[in-house]
Amino acid sequence: MMDKANQKEIVTSRLKLRFCREEDAPTIKHLCNNFNLYKSTLTLPFPYTVEDATFWMKSHQENFEQDKRYEFVITDLEIGTLYGAIALTPNKQHAHGELAYWIGEPYWGKGIGTEAAQAMVEFAFHEKQLHKVFARFLKSNPASGRIMEKIGMKQEGVLREHVSKEDRFEDLVQYGVLNSRKLSL
Repeated sequence: MMDKANQKEIVTSRLKLRFCREEDAPTIKHLCNNFNLYKSTLTLPFPYTVEDATFWMKSHQENFEQDKRYEFVITDLEIGTLYGAIALTPNKQHAHGELAYWIGEPYWGKGIGTEAAQAMVEFAFHEKQLHKVFARFLKSNPASGRIMEKIGMKQEGVLREHVSKEDRFEDLVQYGVLNSRKLSL
């Protein structure tokens, strides 16, 4: 649920999705400078530096205010540990948005990605009134697909050898979920 006092946070039972802060850059660098994370994501650079983190977070507030992209770090609600990041990129013309996320390897398999992704889908449907949310993952990263399935997304297709990663072409799998509360346009 979106915190009404601060429109830049989403709170769940265990997590707080919030804007990045300058002091998050070293933690983001530490989590992202991981080959296992790099090989399972579409656009994350490797090696990953503090400068990459600082550049990445620089436009978050402006993007949010202009409804271009909603980008948050995923943190523990109680103690604030930074687990990863999540984003929703809306397309107003088509009333849909693309969901993307990463979770630092020490936190894999703990339900964090699922809880954060569900919160972002609810944000997309309730706060932003989108009709559909979709997400894509590298076929070599089935754990990401399991998150999508757990939040109610259905596989919509496979783009064969659609992206190049580590000098080889990889299939990209797309999942989506419709807002059942919203009438079709």
